[in-house]
Amino acid sequence: MTTDSPTPDTGAELLPIATPARTRAALRTLIRPDRGLALTGLGILVGATVVGLLVQPLLGRIVDIVADGRPAGDLTLPVVLLVAVAVVQGLTTMLGLTRIARLGETVLARLRERFVERALNLPADRLERAGAGDLTARVTGDVARVAEAVRSALPEMARSVLAILLTLGALALLDVRFLLAALLAVPVQLLTARWYVRRALTLYADQRVANGAQQQQLLETIGGAVTVRGHRLEEQHTERSAGRSRKAVDFTMRSVNLVLGFYGRLHIAEYIGLAAVLIAGFWLVRDGAVSIGTATAAALYFHSLFGPVNAALVLLDDAQSAAAGLARLVGVTDLAEQPEPEAGKPTAGKPEVGKAEAGKAAPASVPRQRIASSEAAVTVHAVSHAYGPGRPVLHEVSLTLEPGEHVALVGTSGAGKSTLARIVAGVQQPTAGTVTAPGGEGSAPAGAGEHPVVLVTQEVHVFTGTLAEDLRLARPDATDADLRAALATVHALDWAEALPDGLGTVVGEGGHRLDPARAQQLALARLVLADPALAVLDEATAEAGSAGARVLERSAEAALDGRTALVVAHRLTQAVAADRVVVLEAGRVVESGPHDELRDADGPYAALWRAWSGSRTAAPHP
Repeated sequence: MTTDSPTPDTGAELLPIATPARTRAALRTLIRPDRGLALTGLGILVGATVVGLLVQPLLGRIVDIVADGRPAGDLTLPVVLLVAVAVVQGLTTMLGLTRIARLGETVLARLRERFVERALNLPADRLERAGAGDLTARVTGDVARVAEAVRSALPEMARSVLAILLTLGALALLDVRFLLAALLAVPVQLLTARWYVRRALTLYADQRVANGAQQQQLLETIGGAVTVRGHRLEEQHTERSAGRSRKAVDFTMRSVNLVLGFYGRLHIAEYIGLAAVLIAGFWLVRDGAVSIGTATAAALYFHSLFGPVNAALVLLDDAQSAAAGLARLVGVTDLAEQPEPEAGKPTAGKPEVGKAEAGKAAPASVPRQRIASSEAAVTVHAVSHAYGPGRPVLHEVSLTLEPGEHVALVGTSGAGKSTLARIVAGVQQPTAGTVTAPGGEGSAPAGAGEHPVVLVTQEVHVFTGTLAEDLRLARPDATDADLRAALATVHALDWAEALPDGLGTVVGEGGHRLDPARAQQLALARLVLADPALAVLDEATAEAGSAGARVLERSAEAALDGRTALVVAHRLTQAVAADRVVVLEAGRVVESGPHDELRDADGPYAALWRAWSGSRTAAPHP
């Protein structure tokens, strides 16, 4: 179960935060595979702590030997035992903490993998509503907080709690009255912990939200710097950034004051407990109930509690901060979780396209033939979608794509083309309706590879690494020959081989810069390598200029050859080349048919064609 995040004044609908109960359940799930490691580590730490508790009685023994005026030789055994205790405790503590640290790192790695996997599957519109800043803050700041807690707080907390419990037991063995005296500090410590926890969880959660809003504002300001300057909005954006920064600083100062009050109350508890143990020791020694050495051991036991108790309570600070971060991470993983579809039932928003058998995918360099079949490749049935209440985008859209058919989606801006494309690609869940592909395993069109569907948009990312590594993201086992074949298919091999190190050239951030047209060709080459049954192109040639667009259109046509394809047409030349044109208007299909037929029908498409043709120097005409 998750709850919605507090929405800051950015206007963004932040990603949800998991409830404490759901966060604990998720943590148990993460730890469950390594229960053995956890139990072993805790067992070794228990042994190390028990051995360490022998220090105080040995020191008390030394005090009794000196107080009784015994020979110096009597000190040899206790001193030797002290050295042995130190060595054994050090070795066992190191071994136990190593196992606990390994447990923490394993759980953290599992959490990171799950978070990244689920974040990549979030609906596109949900990310757009939340803004990049919220997700960025979670994947950086919150993960860092949890990692820091796992690496430092978790081992120290485990050792501290064990030391506290076993030390209190040792006090009871000396004399139960020492334990009762020591427990006088507990009410103050519990009240302090309760006072802190009640304030810290909300404060740290709000602080994370404020930091996310600050990052979102900075991303928008820096990312849109050209637009900001062009519209003379520098002062307005500076004020917004300053306001959100002040809010983040205010939460930070409130957390500092909270921690200072926390420490002050702990010092009061220490004074009460130590004074009580010393007074109890004085009365017991005077009455002959215990020796001076025993009273000394009791005082040393309580003094040794200062470190573990303070560490455990102070670590509540890290624990609360980490808990707030973990709740935000679990909120994302829960949001992205989708129930598994029942066998035989269609899945809303995600095409059920079967996979071809391994090894039977057609090589990327082999031209494909259009596939004719009476069985539909993709069926969109009564799909509707709204980005929140009162914001409908699609209205009961129904559409069928035959195997091997290329369908172009056209319409004015805001007609719902990109939304429908994302729904068909399975990256966006519709509000209502289904997207299905009949048949089960092996029913995909011939030549379909491992990926049932691939979406290519105009926003192409060039990953940092060599060109070969970037291409192999689509097919890790691809050989260099496969990479060259894919590049040749999209007419990109010449420029790729002309790079300084060919396929070994580092591209992406800090590497060789690829212009928009080449970056898009790289994305199309990845599509060829992925070898999907269904390809969805969402204005995939929009980032290039007029000259680049012609090259990209040739590349896209080659990449789509032989596949079922849905193309959001940025230029109507793509509609001309398609088997069928579907016109969307205000979220509804208003026309569907071949280009020639629609152009001559004097309907919405004909109006778009005339407007587009009239805006060009040489209007293309088939």
